[in-house]
Amino acid sequence: MNSFKLSYDYRCPFAKNIHLHAVTALKGGADLEIEFSPWTMSQNYRAEGAPDVWNDEGKDSELLSLAISTSIRDQQPQYFLEVHEAFFRARHEQGIRLISWAEIEPILSSIGVDIERVKADVASRRPHDVIGQTFSEFNGYEAFGVPTFVIDGDATFVRYMDGPESPEKSAELLKSLVTLMSSQSALNEFKHTRVPR
Repeated sequence: MNSFKLSYDYRCPFAKNIHLHAVTALKGGADLEIEFSPWTMSQNYRAEGAPDVWNDEGKDSELLSLAISTSIRDQQPQYFLEVHEAFFRARHEQGIRLISWAEIEPILSSIGVDIERVKADVASRRPHDVIGQTFSEFNGYEAFGVPTFVIDGDATFVRYMDGPESPEKSAELLKSLVTLMSSQSALNEFKHTRVPR
């Protein structure tokens, strides 16, 4: 089984592409074990001397979708893949910013999530602590963005341009990436000079 961690922030279109591949592959029964790891872009843009964003209530709206997905991942995992996909599609295909409960509750209701349980968990700030712990872990790998894969103690940032076509193709893509990352650690940078059209 291919096992790895994969970071996300719903604001990033490249995270959207690779995570939709992950969701599509897993829904199709792919032999993958993925730990979905919340990672916030806001931390890198905070003012000098400002508190960590997961401890700053003034940044809670920016972290709301991450905190909610973290809660669902940990406490209602049967809904996580549906919510994960829905959040990415809402943000990038429907232009929903996902910074308020008013924007997010209809998505959760349509999937069947126990919203009151999520609200209680988010209010406790437990998910914010998890976000902070995950960010610190990825910081140890010098991660600078999403999506970042962590495989066998090594981290790789991937910018993939296209979304999924089928579960089989998504599984093939992820397995090929994981194989390359785990077998070719000396390959530090591999980048097309032009974006394919």
